Formats: sequence, C-alpha cells, structure tokens
Amino acid sequence: MNGADMKGADVRVLAFDTFGTVTDWFTGISGAVAQTVPGVDAAGFAREWRRRYGPILARVESGELPWRGLDDLQTETLDDVATLFDVALDADQARTLVRAWRTIPGWPDAAEGIRRLKRDFIVCALSNGSVALLTEMARHNGFAWDVIGGSDLWRHYKPARETYCGLAELLESQPDEVMMVATHQTDLDAARSFGLRTAFVERPDEWGGTPKDDSGSPDNDLHATDLLDLARQLGC
Repeated sequence: MNGADMKGADVRVLAFDTFGTVTDWFTGISGAVAQTVPGVDAAGFAREWRRRYGPILARVESGELPWRGLDDLQTETLDDVATLFDVALDADQARTLVRAWRTIPGWPDAAEGIRRLKRDFIVCALSNGSVALLTEMARHNGFAWDVIGGSDLWRHYKPARETYCGLAELLESQPDEVMMVATHQTDLDAARSFGLRTAFVERPDEWGGTPKDDSGSPDNDLHATDLLDLARQLGC
C-alpha cells in the first residue's frame, strides 16, 4: 500500500518505538559513559549494554523474572556490563547512567516529523520505557506526543500482545487502525501479528557505525528513510 492509499485508509493512530527509532541512543549513552566513567571504551560499553536490553525483557515476559520497571532492569544489566569492562560503579554513577536514557537526543528529523504527522494522525510513543521516562524524553527533545504509552501501563514489554493491543484499546481503536512505526523489524513483525499496520524507518547510524540491517520487509505497509519522509508519504 502506498502513502496515498494509506492516508485514505482507516489508520488513525501512529505508534512509535522510541529507542533507536526517534532517538539516537548510541550518541546519548556513549556520551554519558564517557563523562561518567573516564577512560573506558565508551562506545563498546554502550553497545554491550544495549545488547543486553532485549534478552532481559524476554526473561520478564517468559515469567522467568517477575515484572520490574525498565530502570531496574537497566540497572541489573549495567552491573553485568561494568563487570565485563572491569569497572566499579558507585550508586551515583549507576543512577546517572540509567537516567541518561531519559535524555538521549532525538534524531534530527524526529521532532519535526512527529509534529507534521500529528496534523492528520494521533501520534503516540509505544515503548518499553516507563511513562515517566518517556515524558522526560519528550520534554528534552520537543516530541509532541498526543499519548505516551509506557510499559508500566500494561506491565508488559514489547513484543507482548498487551502492549500493541493495549494502546489500541486505550484509544478505542481497532488494531488495524494503528500503525506501528519502528526501525526494528522484529518490533514490526510482532505488531503485524496482532493486526497492526507497520512502517519501517531507516536508522543506519543507530549502532554508532556498526552495520545495521535497514532493508525492512516487503510485508510492511510503508518504508521510509526518516520521519520526514514518512510524513511526505502519508501526505502530511
């Protein structure tokens, strides 16, 4: 389906992944590591921390770990990475690094792209971050969300059904009236399995120079180079 067809379809809600799709976590977190832990390989530390993100969320969703908020999970994985890099973090340093996820910078196109898309669609964050974290992120970057869908609303993490369908239910919408926007194909595949539409957004620099597959999938409804391109395709 092309953008013109999509605008005429029943999609009324755009739900955005945040870490990587609208924000540049690598620049933000590697910068925070460099400031907080001088002398460490900040780029390698940031990437290793991020690699532990998905697996620990999966352990919560499988029932292996009880529900905990993202800050608590990030603290646990931070401890693991600090040990790997032979770094001793005190409580203040750990808290600084965990809270740095709240102020990671938006991609240059993100704030304006969201504002343009907001003209014709309800725009929502749909993230594994908490409502508080996403609110701080939005204020820091000027993201004009209509709704902030944090994981603490559903007490589940993507790719659980409760997150995608929970947002649709919150907005009194059918799943196919919601389009998930993300730079991670696994996120989009999960969303589509629960009836949502999907749009892939390229973010080749997400991992700070480490190659990333931005080919997306032909199963997606749309494929955009950034959020301004997505807005153009949707006629906004």
